[in-house]
Amino acid sequence: MIEQFGWLLRAEWTKFRTVRGWVVGVAAAAIFMVLFGLLGAAGRQGSVAPPDAPADAANRAAPVGPSGVSVNDHFYFVHKELDRDGSITARVTSLTGTRISPESGAESPAPAQPWAKAGLIIKDGTAPGSAYAAVMVTGGHGVRMQHNYTGDVAGPTGAVSAASPRWLRLTRAGDTITGYASTDGAAWTQVGAVKLDGLANTVHVGLFATSPFEEQFEQFLGGIGSGGTPTAATATFDRVTVQGTDGAWQGIEVGADPTRPLASEFRASGETFTISGSGDIAPAIAPERTIERTLAGVFATLIAVAVIAVLFVSTEYRRGLIRTSLSASPRRGRVLAAKAIVVAGVTFVAGLVAAAVTLPLTRSLLRDNGVALAHVSMKTEVRIVVGTAALIAVVAVLALALGTILRRSVGAVAAVIVLTVLPYLLTMAGVLPVEAARWVLRLTPAAAFAVQQSIPAYPQVDQAYWPSFGFYPLAPWAGFAVLCAWTAVALGLAGHLLRRRDV
Repeated sequence: MIEQFGWLLRAEWTKFRTVRGWVVGVAAAAIFMVLFGLLGAAGRQGSVAPPDAPADAANRAAPVGPSGVSVNDHFYFVHKELDRDGSITARVTSLTGTRISPESGAESPAPAQPWAKAGLIIKDGTAPGSAYAAVMVTGGHGVRMQHNYTGDVAGPTGAVSAASPRWLRLTRAGDTITGYASTDGAAWTQVGAVKLDGLANTVHVGLFATSPFEEQFEQFLGGIGSGGTPTAATATFDRVTVQGTDGAWQGIEVGADPTRPLASEFRASGETFTISGSGDIAPAIAPERTIERTLAGVFATLIAVAVIAVLFVSTEYRRGLIRTSLSASPRRGRVLAAKAIVVAGVTFVAGLVAAAVTLPLTRSLLRDNGVALAHVSMKTEVRIVVGTAALIAVVAVLALALGTILRRSVGAVAAVIVLTVLPYLLTMAGVLPVEAARWVLRLTPAAAFAVQQSIPAYPQVDQAYWPSFGFYPLAPWAGFAVLCAWTAVALGLAGHLLRRRDV
């Protein structure tokens, strides 16, 4: 039985490779992805920041955090050096906000941004992107403990004020940093504890404040509008004590951008510290600079492989060769399974090669044009390349199944486009309302494009996580599973009809 199926596989593979048009078509499909990626990269130009600007200015690469992703690391830091173990304790009595005019630089009072942050931090150097752990109060999310830009743990809720201050404590023991909060400085609650692997013996410990842009997003028919206004946060600290160091306090604006100076300062009056800072300590969210945008040619590739996969079965119907194939194997479902394995294997390899070639070539071209893509971890990059190849392969199998069901090339190819490509284009172009777009990307095979998403939705970053910005309602492999479910149903129906219908 296994030997017979192996014979079927060899027979179907021989059919495929001996039809020159199909082989050329698969090669062309792979080339489409590379060419479209290069053409898109060649048409994008970025601004070049001044030579003395930091790494995240203009379109240059943002700093890369310890987890391998692009990050924002811009805040005002009042710090001392701490050798090995120690702790810092302080009371925060206020956190207020300021809105800064992008045109004039004029400042006006405003509520603190929900993710404005002020508190205590231990940082492995003052270079942007270096490892850290911090316990903080926020404008609208209570006390948090965050570390290495992506880690976030919720602590006690509530806003801070002179009438309702918040005590914070941060301790270091080896590579472990522990954060605490208290309402009275006597009874303490542990917020979280994290291990920063490879933490240097000498680190920087102190107080900080920062506030992200106030973002506005608007969806209109066929497009998205977005804008942002710089903000600052001002926090007041007192009862500050540090154990493990006697050094002098120093103030520094970490990640300062000389092309866009913002409100940052430090004032000390007796035992009271007032710190103002702008920016953010968080993952960098830049949908327009994600690596999946370099793989836009996947749509041309999908259409090409869909045509080939449909022809792989419809040609036999048109020429009457399907009778010969089915007479060689009384169990017709095996013939369909062999065809599916062949077409999936060929298109997966083609997609894998195309994606693996496109990504580095387009990234290099974009860099030459002054555009730096957001950095992601190697694990994410591998998932995107392999996931793109798997997406192409499963769509090819879906096309094969639809070709078997409909027995008509044009109708089957049109069905593939309507089910996979069209829903994606409608959601990405902002044609559909946000909630409708999210349901489309949950229920249709287009959900599988989530496997290409490189930047997840982070709760500690305010952003319009809309489909039109490239954010999907399902996790990468969950979205891919939706496509697999559609394909399994189509393949099952195709097998059922193949067994019951005359050929």
